[in-house]
Amino acid sequence: MGGADARRLLAQDDFREGTAGWFAELEAGGTVVARDGVLDVDVPRGASVWYREPFFGPHEITYTATAVSAGGPHDRVSDLNTFWAARDARSPQDLFASRRSGAFADYDHLLTYYVGFGGNSNTTTRFRRYTGTPGRRPLLPAHDLTAPLLEPGRAYRIRLVADGERVRYFSDGELLFDYVHRAGEVPYPGGWFAFRTTASHFHVADFRVWALPEQD
Repeated sequence: MGGADARRLLAQDDFREGTAGWFAELEAGGTVVARDGVLDVDVPRGASVWYREPFFGPHEITYTATAVSAGGPHDRVSDLNTFWAARDARSPQDLFASRRSGAFADYDHLLTYYVGFGGNSNTTTRFRRYTGTPGRRPLLPAHDLTAPLLEPGRAYRIRLVADGERVRYFSDGELLFDYVHRAGEVPYPGGWFAFRTTASHFHVADFRVWALPEQD
C-alpha cells in the first residue's frame, strides 16, 4: 500500500452542517444529531447510521469515537460497531432499496465486513465477514477476542482498510484484526459504511474516507 501522500480524499464530514449525508435505521427511536463538530448517537436499542454514498476499490476510513458515560439513560459503554464495504444481497446495487428496522438480525442479509468493538455489554471484540445468509454470521476463533474493550470517555481513533485481498481494523494505531481472504473467498469490492451500536451513546468526529492506490 502506498504512503499517505498517495491517498486521495473521497469524502469527509466534520459534523457541522447537519446529517443530510447520513441515513439512520433506528430499532426503537433515539436521536442522531450533528452539532459542534460531533455526531451524537443516543439510542435505546439497535441503530445503524449509514453514509449515503458507497465507496468502491481500495479505500481507508478513519474517524474518532467516544463512548459517553455521563449518567444519561443510554450511557451504557458498549458496542462501538462498524459495517463497511457493505451491500445487501437482496438489492446489491442499492443498499437502501431493502428495508432494515435497526434490529441486529435484519443485517444478516448483508455482504459486509463487521467489527463489534466492546460488544455484548463490553465483553467481546469481534470481526466477521458476513455472507448474506440469514442466520449465519461466521466467526473464526482468532477473531473472537475478550480484549481490548471500551473505556468510558476515551476518544478512539478508528482506521479501517479494505485493500483487495486484505482487510484491516486499527484502534489508536493498534492493529486489532488483519484478515486475508482464504481460498474460495471473493473480497468484497466495496459498498456502504455504517456506524452500528445498540442501547448506547456515542460521539463521533472527524470522519474521512481515502482512496488507496491499486495494488500491482
